[in-house]
Amino acid sequence: MSVDDAVDRAVRLAADGPRTVLGIAGAPGAGKSTLARRIVAEVDAVHGTGTAVQVPMDGFHLANAALDALGRHDRKGAIDTFDGDGYVALVRRLVAGDDTVVWAPDFDRRVDEPVAGSIAVPRRTRLVVSEGNYLLDDGEPWAALADLFTETWFCAVDDTVRLDRLVGRHMRHGRDHEAARTWAVEVDGVNAARVAPTVIRASRTVRT
Repeated sequence: MSVDDAVDRAVRLAADGPRTVLGIAGAPGAGKSTLARRIVAEVDAVHGTGTAVQVPMDGFHLANAALDALGRHDRKGAIDTFDGDGYVALVRRLVAGDDTVVWAPDFDRRVDEPVAGSIAVPRRTRLVVSEGNYLLDDGEPWAALADLFTETWFCAVDDTVRLDRLVGRHMRHGRDHEAARTWAVEVDGVNAARVAPTVIRASRTVRT
């Protein structure tokens, strides 16, 4: 479906009823965060501010110091550089909706670190949009997410467009063009190759 169709569906999912927790998966640079932000903005415009909240999987990046200790800093973004169990536990809480407020972590690209307790999800929130690379992965603990999300969408985009987006992103955060392209191809590219086959488990595919 198109981005416009995806946004329209999200607005319908956020109508009165039980809480919806929507997962948006896809490779690095596929446009997951951009789509999630647009959905939250449109849902809030239709149903009222605070109806929707964005909770990124990237808040569960391991800290840089932890990656240094594990010898994995040069592969940051790989599936084993996230606290998968912590993320699944958070999604369970978001689905249950029992807490007065759930505080979720965010990721600050300016310092390249997760920031704990940054995003408030009050009990009244009707749509939670969570985006990340590995939401459709069938390894543990990620496989548990299939039974938690109301729907899981996969962002699909041409690889040339995705690569250009990644190079631009890395340059905006301090890398020169050569280093940005090297990271986009050699690190993000490996992660994208793991993510691509998971499209078969998506509820819907969104062309971004």
